[in-house]
Amino acid sequence: MTPLIATHAFAAVVALLVGAWQLFRGARGTQGHRVAGRVWVVALMFVAASSFWIQEIRPGHFSALHALSVVTLVTVPLGILGARQGRIRDHRSAMTGNWIGLVGAGIAAAAVPDRAIPQLVVHDAVTAGVAGLAVLATAAAVIGVGRVVDAAVVPQP
Repeated sequence: MTPLIATHAFAAVVALLVGAWQLFRGARGTQGHRVAGRVWVVALMFVAASSFWIQEIRPGHFSALHALSVVTLVTVPLGILGARQGRIRDHRSAMTGNWIGLVGAGIAAAAVPDRAIPQLVVHDAVTAGVAGLAVLATAAAVIGVGRVVDAAVVPQP
């Protein structure tokens, strides 16, 4: 597995976990939501942009996953713009759609036996396990920071 693919996969799983926390934890619009959201956006935009240099299945050609990357690179900024302009429904739709796309891309990446993730699990389970723990620790740290930030913010009367 190349360093690019490893970093891409790491960022993707962090984005998957942080995004799930953002969507399903309940509290939205808080400082913690914004902090975790910024981490999620950076991770997701890196995943989308870096995908154009990953062409392991069809070297020299793009795939449907690359089309999803183009959609992500357009709709994430639109989702941010929606939040900044108070169009929360647009923000929620864009970010939820991007998270669902990430889930689909992850399933596609993990389901094809010749791809890097399944190969790593089969041929180097220890490294795969350590990488999994590193991803969980990173996501837990982001979520923990979000909770600390929320707890530190004093509600205005």
